Amino acid sequence: MSKDEQLILQVLEDYKTAVFTKNVAAFTALYDPTVCVFDMWGVWAYRGLDAWRGMVTDWFGSLGDERVAVEWHDVQTAVTPEMAVVHAFVTYKGVSAAGEALRAMQNRITMVLKHQEAGWKIIHEHSSAPADFETTKVMLH
Repeated sequence: MSKDEQLILQVLEDYKTAVFTKNVAAFTALYDPTVCVFDMWGVWAYRGLDAWRGMVTDWFGSLGDERVAVEWHDVQTAVTPEMAVVHAFVTYKGVSAAGEALRAMQNRITMVLKHQEAGWKIIHEHSSAPADFETTKVMLH
């Protein structure tokens, strides 16, 4: 595994930690100021870090004393010296303050990262889940 691949995987670990600790600053530090996020929930697109920060602040704030544990599965990377693409399955598990698993959902995620002076930053993120053709309902695992 190359050094750049290790650094990309570290971004995923930092993502997990920031979500679990509900650290908005640490989470948004993973993203480029011009990020464009196609998230599964509520808004067609978040354009720019301020828009994304607002969503993250609302998400973390809505959790109360619960936390979210993130698990990455089947992570695939394609890395060049300037850009990287990561795609994976991601599980978000709601966890009570006492550590009890409350619920979980799995979806798909793709990230595009750009190598910058400050390290690898996410410039695009897209989360998705397939939709049932007959019901048009999203199928979450």
